[in-house]
Amino acid sequence: MLEKLTFKEHNRIKNLPKLHLPKDFGYNAFSFLVLGLFLAAGIVIQNLAVGELESEVILAVVLGTFMCGGILYLVPMWIAVIQFSILAWVGLYVGVGGNIYPLFGFLVAAFLFSSCFQLVQHWDKVVILRFGKFRKARGPGLFLLFPIIDRVAAFVDTRIRATDFSAEKTLTADTVPVHVDALAFWMVWDVKGAVLEVEDFVEAVVLSAQTALRDGIGKHELADLLSDRDQLGKEIQKILDAKTSPWGITILSIEITDIIIPKELEDAMSRRAQAERERQSRVILGTAELEVADKFQQAAEKYKDNPTALHLRAMNMIYEGIRKKGTIMLLPSSALDSMSLGANLGALNLAKDFQQGKLDDSFLPDEEKGNGEAED
Repeated sequence: MLEKLTFKEHNRIKNLPKLHLPKDFGYNAFSFLVLGLFLAAGIVIQNLAVGELESEVILAVVLGTFMCGGILYLVPMWIAVIQFSILAWVGLYVGVGGNIYPLFGFLVAAFLFSSCFQLVQHWDKVVILRFGKFRKARGPGLFLLFPIIDRVAAFVDTRIRATDFSAEKTLTADTVPVHVDALAFWMVWDVKGAVLEVEDFVEAVVLSAQTALRDGIGKHELADLLSDRDQLGKEIQKILDAKTSPWGITILSIEITDIIIPKELEDAMSRRAQAERERQSRVILGTAELEVADKFQQAAEKYKDNPTALHLRAMNMIYEGIRKKGTIMLLPSSALDSMSLGANLGALNLAKDFQQGKLDDSFLPDEEKGNGEAED
């Protein structure tokens, strides 16, 4: 929340100066609790040592104290603590009077000690400076700062971060302008190096990643970028990790999310791909024709010296064709002559009519008359 209030934004294109307010400590809920306890103790001591305070005075002191605490939450700086302490003593002499020394003494102590209690989340680490020099890096939990001389240089999130960046209108090795969007997964493993070695490590990582992406695009042709995104991501990760390791930052992976090419080139590539698919389909069809012709040639070799098998195969094909209703078959006359299909089909029809009683046995030879039913 504090970073949002200080207008600190990361510009991925230009390294512009940013308006932000520094902070010397983190004013948290535990700090407000300590502030309230010191204030309550001061009121009790004041009532016991000097006398009961009027309710209006107590209300004004409480409201003023927690208003100052809210300002410290927004502007957590030791200079603000000193200013509030001075204003408290000035108010003692000017507005209230000089008979409430115990209360204002506890009030000044409340501002100092409430700012010393630092509560760090499990995923954060802080860098502590003493008199402007590096003191130590503290992990998560509750710890104390020495008033005035200690300050927290930064609260650093040590979790894995995902940061998007892009390279606009970058030329590939074959001079094609492309727009590439990428995603970087990285983490801080050494908070001291990240805070002390570089001014703004988030901006440095993003700008370095963008530069490495542009360099990687310039070394590859468009076809390689489209077909092998993982290889480009690995190259960028290797270059970027070598640069950020001295800062205490590790680049876990770089993933290319999108590659945008000009519309005219996209249409041309689409037509080329369509023509390539048409060519492949024609090649496949021609290959199939060759295989079918080869199989027919092998079958012809089998039937060449065996006319009986050829006739049986032809008759089977005709039978399979006329078995279905409404099937019309066109056969050359040579096939009918070679297989005696006319005589065979005529005999089949006569036999069928004779079985159905449409014909008598007058057309049969004398020796076969009267044997039709037995043969059936």
